[in-house]
Amino acid sequence: MSEILRELLRVSEKAANIARACRQQEALFQLLIEEKKEGEKNKKFTVDFKTLADVLVQEVIKQNMENKFPGLEKNIFGEESNEFTNDLGEKITIKLCSTEEETAQLLSKVLNGNKSAAEALAKVVHQDVAFADPALDSIVINIPQDLIGIWVDPIDSTYQYIKGSADTQSNQGIFPSGLQCVTILIGVYDIQTGVPLMGVINQPFVSRDLNTLRWKGQCYWGLSYMGTNIHSLEHAICKRNGSEKRTENSSPESEASSAFSAVISTSEKESIKAALARVCGDRIFRAAGAGYKSLCVVQGLVDIYIFSEDTTFKWDSCAAHAILRAMGGGMVDMKECLERNPDSGLDLPQLLYHRENQGAAGVDRWANKGGLIAYRSRERLETFLSLLVQHLAPLETQA
Repeated sequence: MSEILRELLRVSEKAANIARACRQQEALFQLLIEEKKEGEKNKKFTVDFKTLADVLVQEVIKQNMENKFPGLEKNIFGEESNEFTNDLGEKITIKLCSTEEETAQLLSKVLNGNKSAAEALAKVVHQDVAFADPALDSIVINIPQDLIGIWVDPIDSTYQYIKGSADTQSNQGIFPSGLQCVTILIGVYDIQTGVPLMGVINQPFVSRDLNTLRWKGQCYWGLSYMGTNIHSLEHAICKRNGSEKRTENSSPESEASSAFSAVISTSEKESIKAALARVCGDRIFRAAGAGYKSLCVVQGLVDIYIFSEDTTFKWDSCAAHAILRAMGGGMVDMKECLERNPDSGLDLPQLLYHRENQGAAGVDRWANKGGLIAYRSRERLETFLSLLVQHLAPLETQA
């Protein structure tokens, strides 16, 4: 349903405005951070945090979508609990109230009575946002509303968001850390099959005006349903170091002969890094944030995003997966890929989004248990996998 995608783009931009507004004043921002409790934490981190921006963004997305599409809220799932605790120990449920004044009163409780800060945030929360993309005007698609679910990661790479580094230098267009790694992720999937259908990735912090110190962002989207595939980068030419980068229209011959590039987590296993070094040489990039690393693949900055651990979740991957599907790519279970016989005729084990992991508790119910690989070209992925398996085998024997 193209109307749903239009609304998701609009609310993602409103969410980006909230993320930017919360980061404008450092003193205020420190009031907005809270450590996550057991059951909410990502086991990858010794200490895991959420911010008021995370919770506000999630609730704004849920409430706006419910207002526009009644009944949809029950199928919107997010990373964050909407409870926040202030300095007095009061547990406050964050929600979008019907008026700006009521929302300001609620936020004032979280902000320990800081009325001016609460009013400023409430204004952004209730501010109407216009977002248009002419490419969407030509789409007329009817996806039954009762068949869709939505995964929301309100602010991915919360650590980078809290740290707030604005002067990180990119490496061939890829930022290893900093605010540029922060993304807002909204993924729509079929609740019966688990297949991703629509995705929106909003990057709130792309460039900063050196005079006003205000940030501008960028939004990416894709739709893949019943043979219709369209995305925001359809007519874009990705550039890298000022030269044209390979696009989806490159010939298979030129793709097969070019070296692979990959983006990975700094916490990736040594065995995977060693095998990747043999496949990619020095074209391995490290970056923060699962959403941002996936976005690097969407943008064509790298061929592959690979992560072998089970500490990414459905809300981390659904949005980018939908966009990559629209581009002819996808996101697969890494463990199953490495165990799969390429001559078996079996399809690639795409990640699915409608079932929780049996026997798991807390956030682990929705973990991507086998790790993941994001890619833009199936042919490139198949070649990459064959090389990776070859180089992993001797390493495992040595171990």
